[in-house]
Amino acid sequence: MNKILATAHSEFIIALRNRWVAISVAMMVLFSLVLSAAGSAPTGAVGADNLSVTVASLTSLAVYLVPLVALLMSFDAIAGEIERGTLPLVLTYPVARGELVLGKFIAHLAILSIAVLAGYGIAAVAAIARDSNALVGLPALFRLFWSSLFLGATFLGVGYGISAFARKPSAAAGLVIGLWLVLIVLYDLGLLAAIVADDGGTFTTHYFPWLLLGNPADAFRIYNLAASDAAAATAGLTGAANSIPAAHALISILVWPVIATLIAWLTFRKVTP
Repeated sequence: MNKILATAHSEFIIALRNRWVAISVAMMVLFSLVLSAAGSAPTGAVGADNLSVTVASLTSLAVYLVPLVALLMSFDAIAGEIERGTLPLVLTYPVARGELVLGKFIAHLAILSIAVLAGYGIAAVAAIARDSNALVGLPALFRLFWSSLFLGATFLGVGYGISAFARKPSAAAGLVIGLWLVLIVLYDLGLLAAIVADDGGTFTTHYFPWLLLGNPADAFRIYNLAASDAAAATAGLTGAANSIPAAHALISILVWPVIATLIAWLTFRKVTP
């Protein structure tokens, strides 16, 4: 455990030096404030408090931004060590590869936690300042916070796996951006096209819910909107939040980080410095 924490401390210092902490916090704060201001408009229409509507808007933000930040932090975690020639030196220390991955994981998750807390916190303060009843939305905000960390943890693991597989930062960067586009943007567009073509058939009723749960980003969105008082303020595939049990989405959220990190460790084991 001491080796893991030592690795995490070292990675966190490196991230501070590379200004990843400042960049991540700035991105989350900026977009959270913008969505907080925009998300306050439909409050009266959906009959929800201001913070609940803000949480619904932040959920849409988190689906896009949290995976992107996680991938940008992790894509060169291993490939960068290989390119700089530091990996052989690191592996000569009495630290296992699994401990090295976990150390990096803890450091990057800590950075992501700071960024998410700053972004959501400022958005919450703005919502509460506009609506004295907004405090009733705090449980939804807390749920969004910890589920965002699980979503980020999934994509951190994915980033490590790609970094170990590509072995070059430039190749890893291209792969993570491509993966982000597929899972976050094109995946839902493909499902929408399939639903339209199926016209309420077998795909829509039997396969569509499982395909949503199979994507960690969609599972995250479904889980947060299923219990939200402001789900009416959203549209598109998020309407599935009314038909898919939140417990199923929660299982997907909790399982994916374990699977992604395990795959990253198995891929890293095959890397020869």
